Amino acid sequence: MAADLGELLVPFMPTIRVPRIGDRVFKSECAFSYDSPESEGGLYVCMNTFLGFGREHVERHYRKTGQCVYMHLKRTMKEKATGASGGAIPRRKNGKVFLDLDLNCDFNGDDYEYEDEARLVIFPDHYEIPLPNIEELPALVTIACDAVLNAKSPYRRQEPDSWDDEVQVSKHASSLRQLDNGVRIPPSGWKCSKCELRENLWVNLTDGSVLCGKWFFDGNGGNGHALEHYRETNYPLAVKLGTITPDGADVYSFDEEEAVLDPHLAEHLSHFGIDMLQMQKTENGFTDNDVSPRISEWEVIQESGSKLKPVYGSGYTGIKNLGNSCYLGTTMQVLFSIPEFQRAYVGNLQRIFDYSPLDPTQDFSTQIFKFKIFILDISIDMPDLLDITHLRATGLQPKEEELPDIAPPIVIPDESKAPEIDESAVMQLAEMGFPLEACRKAVYYTGNLGAEVAFNWVIAHMEEPDFAEPLVVAGFSEIDSSSSAAVPVADNQPPEESVAILTSMGFPRYQALQGLKATNNNLERALDWIFTHPDSKEESEAASDIADPEGNANPISNATAVNEPSGPRVRDGAGRYELFAFISHMGTSTMCGRYVCHIKKEGRWVIYNDHKVCLSERPPKDLGYIYFYHRIPS
Repeated sequence: MAADLGELLVPFMPTIRVPRIGDRVFKSECAFSYDSPESEGGLYVCMNTFLGFGREHVERHYRKTGQCVYMHLKRTMKEKATGASGGAIPRRKNGKVFLDLDLNCDFNGDDYEYEDEARLVIFPDHYEIPLPNIEELPALVTIACDAVLNAKSPYRRQEPDSWDDEVQVSKHASSLRQLDNGVRIPPSGWKCSKCELRENLWVNLTDGSVLCGKWFFDGNGGNGHALEHYRETNYPLAVKLGTITPDGADVYSFDEEEAVLDPHLAEHLSHFGIDMLQMQKTENGFTDNDVSPRISEWEVIQESGSKLKPVYGSGYTGIKNLGNSCYLGTTMQVLFSIPEFQRAYVGNLQRIFDYSPLDPTQDFSTQIFKFKIFILDISIDMPDLLDITHLRATGLQPKEEELPDIAPPIVIPDESKAPEIDESAVMQLAEMGFPLEACRKAVYYTGNLGAEVAFNWVIAHMEEPDFAEPLVVAGFSEIDSSSSAAVPVADNQPPEESVAILTSMGFPRYQALQGLKATNNNLERALDWIFTHPDSKEESEAASDIADPEGNANPISNATAVNEPSGPRVRDGAGRYELFAFISHMGTSTMCGRYVCHIKKEGRWVIYNDHKVCLSERPPKDLGYIYFYHRIPS
C-alpha cells in the first residue's frame, strides 16, 4: 500500500509545497464564498498556493490552474450522547486535526462535540487519501500536510480583535475616586470651562470639570481641553453631556483610549448632581443651542439622528450583515454600481472566477478599476470633480535625458569538468519522495554539503517550474556569442504542451498563443496576460479568420503579440473624473469595526448600511476609506 501511494503521488510531487514562513494557509474560509470546514461540502486547501475553496469553487480552480492535489477539511458538529445517568458522555479525545479553527459559537457548549476529518484529494478523479497516513506517504507529502494542519489561520494572525468592536467595562469604573469639591452640574446650558465652546462637551467623573472634547478630523468640534485636563490630572473617565439618558451615556476612558462601560454610572453622575432618570438625550447631544456639529465618526458616517427616506427597487437593495460581512457588502454595492463591472460580471459567476487574479485574497485589480491606499485617521476634502489633466505626460522635456537601456551583465560559470555530486546524499533525498533530478540539483547547488543542507534547497525551490528538470551546467566553451541575438517570431512558437493547458481551461487557441508569445512562453505569466487583456479577443478574431488550415495564428498577429509590452493596458482619455461612490470605515483598524458606503445614483447620494438603503442627507465625503471616481467623457 505504501509503495502504491508513493507511486500515485510521484507525478504531483512538483506541485506540492511545504508552507514557509510568511505563507498564509487559508484553511478556515473559501477565497470566493463563505464556505468553511463546517459547510456541507467542507473546504479544499490547495497544496501549492494554500488558498481555500468550497466544493463548487475547487473545481473551477482545478480547471483554471491544473493543480490536482488538495487537502479536504471537514468538521462535523453533533449533540453529545447521554449516558445511563442522563449526563453527557465526556468529549472524545480524537485530536484536533484542524488546529486553530474557531468553533461556531452555537456549538461551543458542553452539550455538543465536533469531529474533524482531513484527507488528500487528487483531481480530476477525486481519489481520496485519509490523513494522517505518515508511514504510507512520501516524506515530503507528510511534512507538507503537517505544516498545513498546524498553520495558524491568517485571519487570526492578522487580527486579534473581534469584528464586533464590543465596548468593554472600564478597569477604573469600580475603583473610581471622586472629589468632594461641591461641584454641581446643571441639566442644560453647559459651556467649556476653558473656552467659549458649547458643543462636544464632556464632564470628568473625578472632579466634575466640564471641558470640550477632542477636535474632529477637519479641525472642528473642540479644542481638546478635556484631553489636556486628563494629561494634567490623570483623571481617567469622562461622560459626554447630551448623551445621558435613563439607559446610560457615552463614557470615554482617556487612559484606555477607547469608549467604555461604567456599571456605576448613575452613582458617579449623582455625585455631581446629575439624575440620570431625569435626563433625556437631545438631538446631536446639545440642549441650548442650534449648533449641529459632528458628534462622532460613527454617527456622522451612518448619518445617525437624521430621518432618512428609505428607497427600494432595482439597484437599491440592501445586503444583510452576517455579523462580520459589512466590509464585503459595501464593496459589492459600489462595484456593482459600475456599468463596466455589470457588463463584465453580472449573472456570470464563472466569468468572475476566470478573470480573477490567481490569489484573490491579495489582489482584486481588473481593466475596469485600480485603487490606491492612503493613510486611515485624517479628513480629506475630496472634490466631486477631479481634474488631473495637468499631470498628463508629454514626453521628453528640454534638459531631460533618457536613462540608458543597460542589460544586466551575464555571469558565465567556469565549468570545464562534469559536476561532482554526492550520490549518497542524492539517494537520501530521493527516499523522501523528491524527484531524482531535483535531488541531484539540490546536492550540486549546495556544494555537496550533505542531505540536510540539500533538503533546505529543495524546500526553497519546489515551486520553480524547472524543479524536476535534469541538471544542466553549461561550460564556457558551450556559450555561443550569438545566443543573445533576437529570436525570429517564427522560431518562437510556444510549446504545444503549454498551449494545450491553456486551451483546456477554456481559452481559445489564438488567445493562448498570444499570451504565451507576449510572456516568452511563461505559462503562469501567460495566464495573467490573458486575464488582463480580455479585449484582445476582439482584436484577434479578424486575425484568426486568416489562420492557416492547421490552426497556426497569423504571423502578423503573432508579431504584434510578441512586441506588445506585458502588464495591463489602461484606456486613455480625458483627465476629468467625477466622484460616484465612497466606502467609509469606523473602528480602530480596517480589520474590525463597521463599514458603510454612499453611492451617487440618478443625481442623488444613497447610503447603503447593510440591509438599510436610504437617501443620504449629509454624505460624509471627507471621512471615506475608499473613493471611487469615473472618467467624464470628453
